[in-house]
Amino acid sequence: MKSSGRKIELTSLDDLFTTEENRQEAKLEKIRDIPLSELHPFKNHPFHVRDDEAMMETADSVRQYGVLVPAIARPDPNGGYELVSGHRRHRASELAGMETMPVIVRELDDDAAVLVMVDSNLQRENILPSERAFAYKMKLEAMKHQGVRGDLTSSQLGTKLRADELLAQQAGSSRNQIQRYIRLTELVPDLLEMVDERKIALNPAYELSFLKKEEQEQLLDAMDSEQATPSLSQAQRLKKFSQEGHLTPDVMCAIMSEEKKSEWDRVTLTSETLRKYFPKSYTPKKMQETIVKLLEAWQRQRQREQER
Repeated sequence: MKSSGRKIELTSLDDLFTTEENRQEAKLEKIRDIPLSELHPFKNHPFHVRDDEAMMETADSVRQYGVLVPAIARPDPNGGYELVSGHRRHRASELAGMETMPVIVRELDDDAAVLVMVDSNLQRENILPSERAFAYKMKLEAMKHQGVRGDLTSSQLGTKLRADELLAQQAGSSRNQIQRYIRLTELVPDLLEMVDERKIALNPAYELSFLKKEEQEQLLDAMDSEQATPSLSQAQRLKKFSQEGHLTPDVMCAIMSEEKKSEWDRVTLTSETLRKYFPKSYTPKKMQETIVKLLEAWQRQRQREQER
């Protein structure tokens, strides 16, 4: 008899004796207690883990209640697991004398892991400019890589956006502000540290990032010699001299020795500072109108108090 050529597939024993509920449960991510020694930090993790007062408080909490929110990790090809989210919880667990911590192990490629790592940390308060700069840079590169495999689309608007536009939308910031932060990664470490310490403001730091690395090192010497940090206008002139090929140590010292206009002559509030107080839907004009109204109300209240 001639064979029909069709293959007959038999239901496996596992499928016969497991319910749909069992199969769905098997697909769910499970929380596992993993030894701290098997959890390795994320490569080029941009967020600092500091043994500061907040960390000591977290360690006390872990000692008393344990780690309440599981970390996220992915299998490390070299053994153990790479932490994606939970570096501070990991350090707090070490300080609390724990041997394990709860972890969700998730299969993530490099780009997906970067997105989870950055997004989980950007929600924290008191993020340093350098942390934000490298985090934005890593996330933007990951989003661009994903854009090669599929269009970057805003789920809210259903429109295709540039990667930096989508990142700005997710961060509640502007594309220009995102790019300004990313430029900070071009600063030499000592200058970037001064930005973190608020010795150099964001806008002058952005201008200084266009200086060549050797020029930035020479600028540090000039700043130390004159005991001064550049204002925005000085940073802009330093950048201009650099682009024209005329930025020498003598020029740097001459600029840094100038007497600055008093800081009391102006007050600068960046959009990054103001954004956290307003709904995302507010335009800069709407924010300005609201601020003026609040100041007027405050002024009227002060006048009433003085008249009493």
